[in-house]
Amino acid sequence: MSGNSPDMDMSMLSALAEPNRKRIVELLRDGPLTVGEIADRLEIRQPQASKHLKVLSESGIVDVQAEANRRIYKLRPAPFQALDSWLQSFRRIMEERFDKLDDYLRELQNKEKNQ
Repeated sequence: MSGNSPDMDMSMLSALAEPNRKRIVELLRDGPLTVGEIADRLEIRQPQASKHLKVLSESGIVDVQAEANRRIYKLRPAPFQALDSWLQSFRRIMEERFDKLDDYLRELQNKEKNQ
């Protein structure tokens, strides 16, 4: 995509396009979890959860910490900050368009009142 923020990595969007990975990120938003906890909450098998977590880890979305025989996953803030920054440019465009629409609707209302 042209116009990308230099910090915006499109692999993040690709990783989040898969529904189970998006759900894992939503679960991790509330705090770190083990693979087993994620699998239980999503009602999927642990190997499936591990495959999704591997993709999320490789795309830089999650960090993993080994604790004894458990792996604990947590979200990394940097990719989400980059995504938010990238989206901010689109928010400005949409706000400008909504402002123009609002002005146009007011103009129409004023014309109706004056008739």
